Amino acid sequence: MAEKQEIPKPAGHALLEAVERSQMRKDVPEIKSGDTVRLLVRIGEGKDERVQPFEGVVIRLHGGGVNRTFTVRRIAAHGIGVERTFLLHSPRLEKIEVLRHARVRRKQLYYLRERSGKSARLKEIRPMRKAEIAAREAAAAAREASVEERGGEE
Repeated sequence: MAEKQEIPKPAGHALLEAVERSQMRKDVPEIKSGDTVRLLVRIGEGKDERVQPFEGVVIRLHGGGVNRTFTVRRIAAHGIGVERTFLLHSPRLEKIEVLRHARVRRKQLYYLRERSGKSARLKEIRPMRKAEIAAREAAAAAREASVEERGGEE
């Protein structure tokens, strides 16, 4: 009688991590609180399925790994605020697009619920252009050259 060959299987926590890693999406952009995002969400209507856009400000990030969630707030018709919480790695999210980054000092922006209009605005962080990057690098190189001329006193 032939011996049964045992196949080593990950046990316990390692098995759970392996399953979670296989479920995680690879195309997720880096999202932070204060970012303005546009989500394409799959909505099931009977037998049909359609894609609905949802655009708003990320006011909360929670959890980690495959269970990471984020809450997006937008102002709907007649000034009514709508918040939806999404799983970051959900198959229902077809696409996540980061439109703008904002400078915020908190992780959870619940104070935006009481604000409307201009007081609800967030300070936008604009990405640096190539000319600005080149100017900064040139200034850093000039600083280093001046330090070397003085003999490294600084």
